[in-house]
Amino acid sequence: MNNFEAEVIVVGAGPAGSAIGTYLAQAGHEVIILEKSEFPRDKICGDALTPRAVKEVGFLGMETPESEGWHKNRGLRLIGGGHRLEIDWPEIDGTPNYGLTKPRMGMDEAFARHAQRSGARLFEQVKAMSPDIGVDGWIKGIHASGTDHRGRRVGPEAYFSAPIVIAADGVSSRLAVAMGLEKRDDRPMGVAVRAYHSSPRHADDYIESWVEMRSSNSAGESEVLPGYGWLFPLGDGTINIGAGLLDSSPQFGSVDFRAMMGQWIADMGHEWGIDESTSLGPIKSAALPMAFNRTPHFHKGLLLVGDSGGMVNPFNGEGIDYALESARLAAEVISTYSRYPQRVMREKLQEYPALVGDSLGGYFTLGRVFSAIIGHPALMQFGIKYGMGVEVVMEFVVKLLANLYRDPKVSEADLIDRVIAALTRIVPATSNA
Repeated sequence: MNNFEAEVIVVGAGPAGSAIGTYLAQAGHEVIILEKSEFPRDKICGDALTPRAVKEVGFLGMETPESEGWHKNRGLRLIGGGHRLEIDWPEIDGTPNYGLTKPRMGMDEAFARHAQRSGARLFEQVKAMSPDIGVDGWIKGIHASGTDHRGRRVGPEAYFSAPIVIAADGVSSRLAVAMGLEKRDDRPMGVAVRAYHSSPRHADDYIESWVEMRSSNSAGESEVLPGYGWLFPLGDGTINIGAGLLDSSPQFGSVDFRAMMGQWIADMGHEWGIDESTSLGPIKSAALPMAFNRTPHFHKGLLLVGDSGGMVNPFNGEGIDYALESARLAAEVISTYSRYPQRVMREKLQEYPALVGDSLGGYFTLGRVFSAIIGHPALMQFGIKYGMGVEVVMEFVVKLLANLYRDPKVSEADLIDRVIAALTRIVPATSNA
């Protein structure tokens, strides 16, 4: 058996794992990242970065040139209730005024290679099998095994030891579960389905969100489909088209998502020049762990970042932004305290959940309220009918859904910014609540 030592072991090389690996390596720490698959590899996602996420990419020192497949967009097009609105991303100091798209097949590898260039040791086709837990109950290493290109265990075995381990292994987070951290049933969960199509509008300037999906029934009448839909231009001849549904919806668990997507594409596909013939692969689905659905985010030497800690926005299903932000916050705490005496280090790492809670807790709690409201079809239809026609209301909605507002404490803020900031302050803001 091969043995490897480091200051920090990261399990998972998605955006969260690669980001924390980058930050720690840049700070001079010995960090190892374990990835069960081989790059390039896919991830079921919308492939879009909002300006908030683009800002986080900038903190990493990572370039996103168009020549490497990064496609810029200038805002969000909202469709619903007979209305169609194009709203540019807001101008906020320190935040880019554009979003980016890039297929996850290439995006995740870009993050991982950046971590490598920064000094992190990346082990591809190495799967974390189980944590090594000391007599005191704290994690001290990872038992791992080699895999084939699909991530299936084939051997050989290896052991990786470190006083700090990062769970960045996604929604199921087998590592967190093995440490006794199950997902919480009092948090919303979503399901997203996604497909790729070739489209003449692949270079559109706006990403598109259908807050009301409609199709024609057998009688030729228009009927509302459950969930919301998106179309994201990728700038490479293709678009990412998908739909999402929250478990607060009465249809959750009984919806045939592939049939729903097929109905929607059949009725609106002409707008983007897509139909069955333009499909580039099967429709795939994935769970979206929202609003801190696994806590605490630090437990006996294990820190949870990104999807493993349920850090997906309940308003819009966005996860990459919060994967990158939680990685940055975790890296700051680790870099500050990892070389302190063990007793002090363990105590100080407890600051990480508090930092994540202070940054995202209030907003995610607000999102939980929102997810409960939209689970009531009548309320959702009322909001779409009377809200979509009022531009100031939709400006508020875009800022709220994308978490893009000015903090009145640090910059000049308009009324909408102040209202959103106030809402996030008056709800509980702890990650473990």
